[in-house]
Amino acid sequence: MRITDVVVTPIAFPDPPLLNSVGVHEPWVLRTVVEVRTDAGLTGLGETYGDIGHLNRVRAAAPALTGLDVHDLNGIRARVSTALGGQAGSDRHGLTGQLTVESTVDRVFSPFEVATWDIRGKALDRPVVDLLGGAVRDAVPYSAYLFYKWAGHPGAEPDEWGAALDADGVVAQARELTGRHGFRSIKLKGGVLPPDEEVAAIRALREAFPDHPLRLDPNAAWSPTTGLKVAHELDGVLEYLEDPSPEIEGMAEVAAGSPLPLATNMCTIAFEHLAPSVAAGAVQVVLSDHHYWGGLARSKELAAICRTFGVGLSMHSNSHLGISLAAMTHLAAATPNLDYACDTHYPWNSAWDVLTEPLSFVDGALPVPTGPGLGVELDRDKLAARAEDYRRCGIVQRDDTGYMRTIDPGYERRRPRW
Repeated sequence: MRITDVVVTPIAFPDPPLLNSVGVHEPWVLRTVVEVRTDAGLTGLGETYGDIGHLNRVRAAAPALTGLDVHDLNGIRARVSTALGGQAGSDRHGLTGQLTVESTVDRVFSPFEVATWDIRGKALDRPVVDLLGGAVRDAVPYSAYLFYKWAGHPGAEPDEWGAALDADGVVAQARELTGRHGFRSIKLKGGVLPPDEEVAAIRALREAFPDHPLRLDPNAAWSPTTGLKVAHELDGVLEYLEDPSPEIEGMAEVAAGSPLPLATNMCTIAFEHLAPSVAAGAVQVVLSDHHYWGGLARSKELAAICRTFGVGLSMHSNSHLGISLAAMTHLAAATPNLDYACDTHYPWNSAWDVLTEPLSFVDGALPVPTGPGLGVELDRDKLAARAEDYRRCGIVQRDDTGYMRTIDPGYERRRPRW
């Protein structure tokens, strides 16, 4: 089966005002849907980021794939690399670490790679999880992903979630998410309020949810001294502390004295980061993400490396829709050493999905789709509506800090902040 055409569709959908260490989410999320078509009449789906720099790189690579066999992942990645000509991308919102040339190629390659798995599964009438080695779990546990947030975007009506600006608001949000979806573990996006207030929120969550594993992610907003202090204060409360401090060096300094395992999706985000991270003892849990580790096959390579060095494995999430969630679920279901519930933003965004049938959590887990390929189908009308939203929303680049400064002109982006 050879690739005859690749269609790249930028889309946008509404997002609540979710706060983080560098600002606040804008009113629109940007994503890109990729469709890879073949001479066998089969089409595969992929989903990726929508920022203009990344979108332009995806668009530049897409025509270069025509004529390649969908089984030739090495050839497809080589074509992507050549099309990009040694460019390294950038990440303006700054929540996933510093990109390199290799990781830029992986991020562009990933949606095409996922689409080829979808095609091959459809050709064999088998779900992608079978092609990845078979399911070691029939449903993948996900965690409730909590955010500090405003009641609504400035000038707009309050959204359905309401405000969460203190411990009580965080607990109320957790009750809503666990009540709707049955999540059995909870993650709080921190780095927004002074550390003592976020520690108090975690303690309030522990009181309200005594049996749920808890996580806190300040996105490297703390100095190593602060990170170590919080780690000791929350010893026995958190299952892991995610990215308390910047870079491998900062994480290693915290890890050397932390009673808690440290997780990351910021200091170890490419294969070239693994050796120095392991050597420094900086990270005990890597948060994989097929969107920037280069797709499903390379994520399986990452899992094998983590197993070799005794490093735990979980899964990171960015704002995404159902194509990405389906791919995440097939991958997690086929990865024996994925030791923790995965992250997902899907409950915040599922109302705007482009699938014919949005995915549903059952007791906090997503059943692995059983249909051929990814097991999901694109709704053309919904895709067209989201593409129109992209054209009219006026945003082409995610900029959490810039948006925050339109509301608070004195807002200063600092890392570490505390």
